[in-house]
This record gives sequence, C-alpha cells and structure tokens, in this order.
Amino acid sequence: MHDPIRPVEGAIAQAIQQVLSVHFGIQGEIPTLQQTRKEFSGTFTWVAFAAAKAAGKSPDELAQHIGKELVDSCLFVKDFNVVKGFLNLELSQSAWEDCWKGIQGDIGSAPLREDEPAAMVEYSSPNTNKPLHLGHVRNNLLGHSVSELIRATGKPVVKVQIINDRGIHICKSMVAWQKIGNGETPATSGMKGDHLVGKYYVAFDQAYRQEMESLKSAGHSEEEAKAKAPILLEAQAMLRKWEEGDPATLELWRTMNSWVYTGFEATYRRLGVSFDKNYYESDTYVLGKKDVERGLELGVFYRKEDGSVWIDLRPDGLDEKVVLRKDGTSVYMTQDLGTAVQRFEDFNIDSLTYVVGNEQDYHFKVLFLILKKLGYSWADQLVHLSYGMVDLPTGRMKSREGTVVDADDLLTEMEATAERLSEELGKLEGMDTDQKKSLYRTLGHGALKYFILKVDPAKRMVFNPEESIDFNGNTGPFLQYTHARISSLLRKASPSAASDLAHYALDPRETDLLFLVAQYPRTVVAAADARNPALVAQYLYELVKAFNGLYQNVSILHADSPDQVNFRLALTERVGNVLRKGLGLLGIEAPDRM
Repeated sequence: MHDPIRPVEGAIAQAIQQVLSVHFGIQGEIPTLQQTRKEFSGTFTWVAFAAAKAAGKSPDELAQHIGKELVDSCLFVKDFNVVKGFLNLELSQSAWEDCWKGIQGDIGSAPLREDEPAAMVEYSSPNTNKPLHLGHVRNNLLGHSVSELIRATGKPVVKVQIINDRGIHICKSMVAWQKIGNGETPATSGMKGDHLVGKYYVAFDQAYRQEMESLKSAGHSEEEAKAKAPILLEAQAMLRKWEEGDPATLELWRTMNSWVYTGFEATYRRLGVSFDKNYYESDTYVLGKKDVERGLELGVFYRKEDGSVWIDLRPDGLDEKVVLRKDGTSVYMTQDLGTAVQRFEDFNIDSLTYVVGNEQDYHFKVLFLILKKLGYSWADQLVHLSYGMVDLPTGRMKSREGTVVDADDLLTEMEATAERLSEELGKLEGMDTDQKKSLYRTLGHGALKYFILKVDPAKRMVFNPEESIDFNGNTGPFLQYTHARISSLLRKASPSAASDLAHYALDPRETDLLFLVAQYPRTVVAAADARNPALVAQYLYELVKAFNGLYQNVSILHADSPDQVNFRLALTERVGNVLRKGLGLLGIEAPDRM
C-alpha cells in the first residue's frame, strides 16, 4: 500500500543520519522519526538521547546542532525546536507539496495480490440452540472488520465460521420442543427459526430448575438434584441416540438446525457480514485423532496406563493436557488441532486468526503450542484475537435465563432510536418514506458498529445505545454526518483540477488536515497487523475533528483566491474519500445526505 508520507519522512531520516555520520562519525541504521506530540510545534520528532552519548554532547546540544544543519541542507525542513532532547521538525512548503502529490488519486487502495496465500479469519461460530446476541455482535463486527482491513492491504482473505451444532445444548432444545412444542415451526409461529429454537432452550432451563427444586424438596442434595432431574436425563439419552445415529433423532436435529441456520443468515445480512465457508462441529469432532497418533510417534504426546493420551507442557510454563480420553474419544483440543490442519489443507492460506472471547485465552495458548511442537510451519502465524465481554448498563447477560440482548432486537432498537433522534433534530428534509427508512437503518447500524469497534478489542466494554447514537462526539452518526456535509459541499462546487501548492501558502489547519489524510494508508496497515479496528475508528475521529475545525474557521467556497478555493475543495474531496473508505472498513455506510 502506497504511503504518501514515506518519501518525506525517509528523506529527513536520511539527512539526520548524514549529519551524524559526517559531523560525529556515527554510523548505523537510519534513524526513526515519530509524529510530534500535539502540544509542541512540528510534524516529525527525532529523539536525540541514543546518539548523544556517542556524539559526546548532551541531547539538547546534539538536537540543536542537527536541527540547524537540516534547516540549511534538507529541502523538507523549514524550522525546528528542541524540547529536552526531542528535536521537533516543521516541514517546508516542498514537503507539503510532496505529501499532496502522494494523496492524489485513489489513496489507500492496494491491488489485490491474488496469486499469494490468503489470510483466514474465523469469527461468529455460534451454538445452534439460541439466536445471536450482543456478544456475538461484537465478535462478528470484529471479524468482519479485521477481514476488510487485511484485504485493504492487498492480501486475499478467507472468512470462515465453525458452527457448534452438536452436543447436549442442542439436545436440550430438542427435548423441550418434543415435550411442549406441539409441532410448532417458524412458519406456524411467525418466529425466526433461531428465536424459536432459543425459546425452547430457555423453556428447558426453566423446567430443569423446577425439577431440581422438586427433588431438593424431596430430600435430595443439590448435586443429586442437578444430576437426576428427569428432563436432563432425557437430554442425555437423546445425545446418546444422536451419537448412535438414530434416524428419528438425526431427522429432528437436522430440522431444528435448519431453522436456526435460516435465522442466522437473516441476522448476518442485517449486520452486513458473510462467510466463504461454514465448518460444522458435527463433522470436525472426528478430526485430530490422526494428529495425536503422529504426535505419539514423534514423542510429542505420551500415553498413560489407563490408555488416555496427554502432552506435558509444564516445561513451557503451562500444564499437562489430555488430548484423547481413555476410551479413545476426542476432547475439544483434539478437534481444534484437526480443524486447524484441515483448514490449511482446504485453502491456500498462510495465517489463521481466531476471533474468540478472552475466556479462551489459555485454550489457544495450548493449541498453538501443540501445533508448533507437531512441526507445522504455519503455527507461528496463528493469532488469537482475544476480546473482552460486552456488558449492559444493567450488568451481565445470561442466555439460559433468556436475559441476553438479542441481536435482531438490538438492530431494530437502534433503527428506532435513529428515527426518533433524526426527527427531533430535523434531519429529514426532502426525504420520502423509503429514504427515511434507509437513513434510520444506516444511522442506527452505524452507531452500533462504531460504538463497539472504537473500543480496543482487549477491553471489556459497556454498550449504551443512547450514547452510541449521539450526533456529537466520538460516535458513528457524527462521522456519518460529516461525510454528508462534505458531500453537500462538493455538490455545490467541486475542484476544477488537481491543485498546485507551489504558489500557495498553507494555513496550519490545512497542513494538519493534509497530514492526517496522508496517514490513512499506514493507519490501515497498522490496524490490519494489530487486528485492531479501533485504530481506524480513532483515526477517523481525529480526521473528522480536523476537517470540522477547518470548515468552521475558514471559508472553503468563498476563500480569498480561486487557487485557495480549489485547493480547499480538493482537500475536502480527499477527506470525504478517506472517510468513506475508512467507515467501509468498519462495515459502516457513509450517507451522502442527512
């Protein structure tokens, strides 16, 4: 991805190295520059401490010496100041001309390198016993955005999910449906399939609790009541039937799962996410055993007297881990080993990112280490994008008790909130009913996505719908409104041609904005490398603040000269392009009218 800042930054760094070499005999790597802190004057900063000792000078003395040399000899440095060994450099008109040339055209677009291996991203991976909820929303938005970030750098991406479609959880819904469902279906109930199945999962839990209380009242202990509740025994018996391949059980399982898949797809479409391949646990749970056998041959694993197979990771600071039970059945670690291997066989990929909550941190440390010990070269390219829980202002969610925030209900609520606020603020002039409905969806979904993605994934967060949809501050609607403002401005007048800065004195607000626009490509690369969409969200907020600062303090359409008008319009156009692209990487639409 082309970096418009790199030529100027590189030339200044080389000039500093030249001074160090010629004046002080200091050889070495080209110095690294950093962006000057906002409270100081300058664009780039060089830290003099490391070189000062070798030069035999104090950091301030060395910085002053180099600053003077750069002003005299470097085309891109106009002035400097020194603050406690930090050399802050102000760029010249030539530097800004160079940056401006670098952001002409389609900034931030990298050609897709389709001939190279892809990056795989796994996200969502729901259970088929309940609908998607707010926690899944954060997972999906992170997975989708990370995929788009990686793709924006020019690398192909494969998006996958593994659907947890087997086990006791789905049998609980099936048993409850058999007992009290009376043949209810999505068609007869008018409910989405995932909501319908989730209703019976909650019903199972309610019945289970009632039976436990009855058993405890009859004199059973808490543990006995938990284990002997009749409805739980029915679910366990159904699971055994499923494992034995009982035709009737399998038919009901397929039917109820199909309801859920149809529901999931509708929610995914609303969220704007998609997948290239679905993996199913009912297929993958048998994977991994051959890798365990190979690991036994290599001495990676060992077999205990009872026949179970283990790995000792205590020398690596972890613990012992079972990978096959004594009866030869798999554990989750076994199938995750096999599934990882299968994915590298299925696709031409060179990395795999798992978007999974931080409660699984230890699991992935063990998984990645075992794969490395098994000799897979790609094990070093496995990434766990660990993210924190999403809480509500009222506290944590509990799915078994039916107190989760349903993803569909949340999206509908966000659209309704956008409608109410838009009408209160009078932002609907000249729109027909369909346009208004589209705007509510765009604003509501944008508010949700930005509020979640602006938070560093590693942090636990509290989602507040009212705060997220504010039209002021660090919110999605504020960024969307700025894009609409830019579009409105460009409808009134557009730049006539690429502006030449050779004879145009830039306002400091213009240089700040120009520099921010030029930072877009490196921001995208940094966010993709860190698997962190929050870096893009924060960048876009700073960009929008800088543009609004310019818009509110200088005239764009009625500037002092035609050159000034043309440049400011051209710069505004670049800001709009970057804002639209950046929001797109977060899965957010950028409206032209509001």
